[in-house]
Amino acid sequence: MVVGPPALKEMVEGLGLPFRAGAEPAEDDVASIRERLPVAPHFEASLLGNRELFGRLATTAMLPAMERICTEWRPDLVLREPCEYASAVVAFRTGIPTAQVAISLAEGEAGSIAMAAPALEEHRSGLVEELLASPYLTRFPASLDPSPFPTTVRFQEQPHRRAAGSLPDWWSGSEAPFVYVTFGTVLGYMSVAAGVYRGALKALEKLPVRALLTVGRQFDRSTIGPVPANVHVEAWVEQAEVLGQARLVVCHGGSGTAFGAMAAGIPVVVVPLFADQFENGRRIAAAGAGLVVEPEDHGGGGPRRVIAEEDAPRIAHGIEAVLGETSYLSRARRIAVEIARAPTVDDVLGALLTGSLDDIG
Repeated sequence: MVVGPPALKEMVEGLGLPFRAGAEPAEDDVASIRERLPVAPHFEASLLGNRELFGRLATTAMLPAMERICTEWRPDLVLREPCEYASAVVAFRTGIPTAQVAISLAEGEAGSIAMAAPALEEHRSGLVEELLASPYLTRFPASLDPSPFPTTVRFQEQPHRRAAGSLPDWWSGSEAPFVYVTFGTVLGYMSVAAGVYRGALKALEKLPVRALLTVGRQFDRSTIGPVPANVHVEAWVEQAEVLGQARLVVCHGGSGTAFGAMAAGIPVVVVPLFADQFENGRRIAAAGAGLVVEPEDHGGGGPRRVIAEEDAPRIAHGIEAVLGETSYLSRARRIAVEIARAPTVDDVLGALLTGSLDDIG
């Protein structure tokens, strides 16, 4: 049983899974926070996202449905993503075993819990301590992601298979290096989205590559202007299909894309926008598996500047550098080997249900 906001219904049921919708905060409340995330100083952005949005607003909205579903359905196990707290409030109170499935770096997620702590303790006294002690499941490799959670279990997803020809030939037979460009699903809701996409297109237009840019289903593609001949734009393409063929991924550094590329052994150029994306990119760059392109004025005490058209030459330079130096590819493949050594999802789930995590950790 999957429980989440109403917007997930079609996606979840499309996978053949039962879905129950809970409530979510009012759009006006969410929009005011979402618009501040890319430009607010780091501490303010963390406070807005972790404490106010996830810790207070989202948890309060979801709690009634979570209480009802856990009482009626009585699961044997609750798997939750670390910023979804309503299920933890209910599970810990009712004695249902729970584990958190990482969506970001462990140190960042422990920091998110600390930032949200005042709001979380209002929902249930002692919740922060319970969250930190519960099993922490992550697909990120130890070399990039040391964990402060005492019970950390790493796992691997279904390995990507490089299947030639699974994507349409949008480039009329071109055999130029294939670059996948994506900035995730949240950007499309933001007012800065068109400028970010235009910057990426301008960076790509003169490079000897063929590129796929995905912009999300909610974004109006007509606002980005002319698209270079070597770039194809789609709302959504299944990531596994793209990673089966890409030579390079250009992304915002969201963990799903950045570490999905690492699992597939593909180097990245990270163009971070908000949240954990900056740190994700820096760790991958430190490992030699990619580069980071940030606005040159990033890090000041005032509002942050978001990547835009004026940054296109620097993005283009990053793409050329990673494609032109084989060490980035070899180091990405080394990380992929490390990830592939972890136990499978099925192994970890079985251990959770039988209480035998120590046997596979």
